[in-house]
This record gives sequence, C-alpha cells and structure tokens, in this order.
Amino acid sequence: MNILEKIKTNYSASLNEMTVAAYLEECKQDPKMYAKPAERILDAIGEPEILDTRQDPVLSRIFSNKKIKIYPAFRDFYGMESTIEQIVSYFRHSAQGLEEKKQILYLMGPVGGGKSSLAEKLKHLMQQNPIYVLKAGEEVSPVFESPLGLFADYTDELESEYGIPSRYVPSCMSPWASKRLREFDGDVNRFKVIRLYPSIQEQIAISKTEPGDENNQDISTLVGKVDIRKLAEYQQSDPDAYSYTGGLCLANQGLLEFVEMFKAPIKVLNPLLTATQEKNYKGTEPIGAIPFDGIILAHSNESEWAKFLNDKKNEAFLDRIYKVQVPYVLRVSEEIKIYEKLIRESSLRDAPCAPKTIELLAEFSVMSRLKEPENSSIYSKMRVYNGETLRETDPNAKSIQEYRDDAGINEGMQGISTRFAFKILSKVFNFDSEEIAANPVHLLYVLEQEVIKMMLPPETETKYLHLIKSVLASRYAEFISDEIQKAYIESYSSYGQNIFEKYVIYADHWMQNNDYRDPDSGEIFDRSILNEELEKIEKPAGIANPKDFRSEVTNFFLRYKANHGGQSPRWDSYEKIKNVIEKKIFTNTEDLLPVVSFNVKTNEEDEKKHRDFTRRMRERGYTDKQIRILVDWFMRVRKTMA
Repeated sequence: MNILEKIKTNYSASLNEMTVAAYLEECKQDPKMYAKPAERILDAIGEPEILDTRQDPVLSRIFSNKKIKIYPAFRDFYGMESTIEQIVSYFRHSAQGLEEKKQILYLMGPVGGGKSSLAEKLKHLMQQNPIYVLKAGEEVSPVFESPLGLFADYTDELESEYGIPSRYVPSCMSPWASKRLREFDGDVNRFKVIRLYPSIQEQIAISKTEPGDENNQDISTLVGKVDIRKLAEYQQSDPDAYSYTGGLCLANQGLLEFVEMFKAPIKVLNPLLTATQEKNYKGTEPIGAIPFDGIILAHSNESEWAKFLNDKKNEAFLDRIYKVQVPYVLRVSEEIKIYEKLIRESSLRDAPCAPKTIELLAEFSVMSRLKEPENSSIYSKMRVYNGETLRETDPNAKSIQEYRDDAGINEGMQGISTRFAFKILSKVFNFDSEEIAANPVHLLYVLEQEVIKMMLPPETETKYLHLIKSVLASRYAEFISDEIQKAYIESYSSYGQNIFEKYVIYADHWMQNNDYRDPDSGEIFDRSILNEELEKIEKPAGIANPKDFRSEVTNFFLRYKANHGGQSPRWDSYEKIKNVIEKKIFTNTEDLLPVVSFNVKTNEEDEKKHRDFTRRMRERGYTDKQIRILVDWFMRVRKTMA
C-alpha cells in the first residue's frame, strides 16, 4: 500500500457508523469500545522490555543492579528512564480507577529539558486508538462525548445488561445531547455512534491551550463561549447557540495540553478543578454541565511552579496535581545520543565531525548541571554518573549513591540546556567558511565566547569558563596528544603487546614473591627490581594502588588464556592496562614534532613520514583541514602541558 492509499484507508476507517444498540452489543465483547483515555494511551505505549542491569557493569553501577523498564515508545528519550516510568505509572494508576484519574499530569523542569517533546509524544500516542462518539443526524457531538453518557442515570442497568462497569459511564450527557434526546422523545435509537481517531490536526479529542494576556484572558479558552452569530436563531441559553471551542470541549475522551499552565490567572484555571474531580464543568452560559473524561497534561518551568506553590490560595489546586520532574540528562553517554539524533535529523548528518567533539560538548553540558561535590572533582562525579569506575585513577571519587545523596532531589534542574548545546554545535559546524565540519578546537572557542555573551551571574560564568579552559581543554590536550602520537608511531601496536606481556610476567612473579630470570639475557630480577620495572610502566599513568592493579591485570590475563585455549589477550582488549601502556609508549616521543608539524621539511624522509602521519589521521576520522588545525593547537598548548 503506497502513501496515498494509506491516507485514504485511514480516513475512511475513521468514519464507521453504527446504532447505539449495535455499539452496546460490541461493548459486551470488547472492553476497548469504552476504554478510558488512560487505558488507550497505555495500550499505545505497549508493554515494557525488562532490562536486568546486573548483566551490564556500567548499567549495574548506575541503577544499583535493579531491573528497569524500557518502553519502546519512548526509546528516543535518552537518559529519562525515571521520568518516563513516573509518567507511565500515572496512566497505569488512572486506568485502574485510582486517585490519579482525578489529577492533572504536570511536568515540571528547566527550559529545553524535554517537557514539550514528551507532551508531543503523548499526543501522538493518543492518536493510535479510536474513540466512539455520539452522533445525531449528520451532526457529531461537539464535545466528542461517549455514547455511554446517554445512560448516566442508568448505570446499574447498563452494567447488568451489557457488563459495562459504572465507572466507565460519564457523569452526565452534554447539553447538546440532552436537547436532541428531548427532540427524539427519549428514543435513544435515533442516535448513531461513530468511530473517530483522535487527531492533533483536526483537534478531535486532542487540544492545546496556552496562557494569554492576564487582562483579557477568561475561562472561555477552556470551556468555550456563546456564538454571537447564532443568537439571531437561538436563545442565549440554547445549547446550539454555544461554541464548544474551549480546550476542555475539544479534548474530551482525549488529552488537553496546557502549556505554561501556571502563567495563566487562577480564575482561568478554576474550571479544571471541577473537570478533574467531578468529570464535568460549567460553560459561560446557563446551558447545563458539560462532560469531560480526558487527561489534562500541563507543563512549566520550576520558577512558575515555585511561585504558584507559595501562594496559599492555590492549595485546593495543588492537591489535584500529579507532579513529575523532568530534569536535564546527567549521563554523558545519553547526552551524546541526543546530539547524534539531532544531527541525524538535520542537513549536518553527512558533515565531518572530528572525534571527541560531541563528547566534549556533552561533558560540558552535564558538568554545568551537576552540584559541585565536596572533597572530589566535578569531572570525576560526571564520570561516576556515567557508570565508570574510578577506583584506580581517583581515590577521592565517591560512589554514585553518595554523590546523589549529597546533591539532593533537584540536581539536574539547572545548567546548560540541550537546546543551547545544539545551537553551540550548529555554530561549530559552520565556524569555518571553507568547510562545514566540527572539531574540538573550534568547539572550545565557540563555547567560551557564547558563555561570555550569556551575561550569567559572575559565579556561574566563572564556573563555566573554568570547565572550558581548565577541565575540557586539558583533557582534550591529553587526548589529541595520544591521537597524534598513535598516528605517528606506526608499529606501536606490536610494541604495546610486548610491554603488556612483560608487565604480566613481572607482576605475576612479584606477587608470588619469586625472582625472575630473563630468558634472553639470563639476568635475574629480584622482587625489588621487579617492582622498579613495574613502576616504570605504572607511574606515567598515575596508578594509585599498584598492588591491586597488578593483581587485577594478571588475573584478567590468566583467565583469558584459560578460556581461549592458551591464547594471550591483545594488549588493548582491557581498557585499564591499555591506557597504562599507551602512557608508557608515548612518554618519550620528542622526535615526532618536526614530522607532524606542517612546516617545510628538510629532507624527503621527514616528508614521507608526514604524509604517512596525515594518512593515518584521516583513517582515524579527521579531514585534512582538521588535521592542520588540531596539530597547530597541539603545538601551542604542548608547552603548557609540559
């Protein structure tokens, strides 16, 4: 089926019509015919995948070995597992008929944290399952009411005859339906039931309300108002003279999104109280109660919430709110996925991006959101939050739970937004007029300039500039130094394997307190000499606890050989020892500077080495322009690194 046929099929499928009697008979067989909005959206969300974090060392550290639920419908919402679980819990409890069915789902979080994206996703999910709406003649109920509203006074009979629980029956029928029922002399069979799919575009069972001007906004934005064009034909109190265009009218049996809800005057919000508690509300004219059986989804930032919370006059309203915090992402790996998704959905998807660019931006964003820890570095805290273990590299690092307990529940509610970060990334890609590409050097420069332009409080600006200049720049200097040296030393892999195997032999004999005889030279190494040789490898990498490190690496080596038929592991197959050996390899590489620089070479041999170096850098993911920029930057900062 092509796209044109699919649109036609979906449109015609939403126009199915039946009698009220046929609808009730269908209800006997299929409870989905009268399902509440929370049940329909739960069905659209689907069953979660259960992820046992004990099977993944990184996730086990982040989630403390718990089993977590992953909902496929929200797979693109990275690092928001807790938030999404709270939202789904709201729908689950509401579908069970618990107190949540009378409460407003309220998302509270900082700007650019994902509140609007979550709201849009929920509205799209609401479109997946149909609703059944009352129809009289050629006119569909203007408030998309359920046919069961006709039986609001006959709930016991409805349950006994058709098995429909009373809690599924609306509290009343609409004034529109009440007028038609009088015209039909109480003959319910003259009504029809039509199947419709909720639609964002058509505002069928889905609507959106925004706060207007405090001086002229009134409750009509929610409940509708009289249509003055019809007053020549109908009385003002006639239901047919009423314009059912308010958010509550259009969102019946579906979802009402209230953007920045607490910016609206309290008088505008009052209809939400009766709509949530009594499942009906009054219009602006004396036309009778209008039913509402839908979900109210509101969102705003923390400052609006705090202002509303501190006003004692709002206590009744506060008791009807189910608050879900939507903080910024605090895991670098998940923040990277957000940027990669945004890039994929733009024209930058094929533009070159040098290694480490996106990671550095994610690190800056996450560190800006973290509370500064005591007796530990914010960089270490960021890495622990990302599921890394720093036992060997930072003895001052705390456990993830200690960091969380110290930070409190509001961590992640401040800092750099994902929206701001992507604007930074856009400027970095377009920084060079000759090449649409991104690299960390341009990123660090643009970040610094944009932070200064933000006119932040002095304390915050100082913190951000420190993160850029001292933390990120120094870390990147180490990274690009390794990249350049790896590209320079072509045979460093075999050299690394030799160091690895020798290290394991020395460490094993040292732990067993045995002397070691070198098979090539015949020289005997006692325990003190073995220790000196091991320290030559460990000290450049800053190993804090060499005894445990030696034991861990040796055990890894021996276990691997035992499980792979006596074959030794590659030196770079174990991240910890890989980093240590790389530090050892690249301790003395003074001769690389004249080769990697773009100055004129004095001999053909250096020129060939330079060409080989640039070729290997290209293989590592850099463009020719980026290689020159990064090498020049490395040469400048190298003196400060020494």
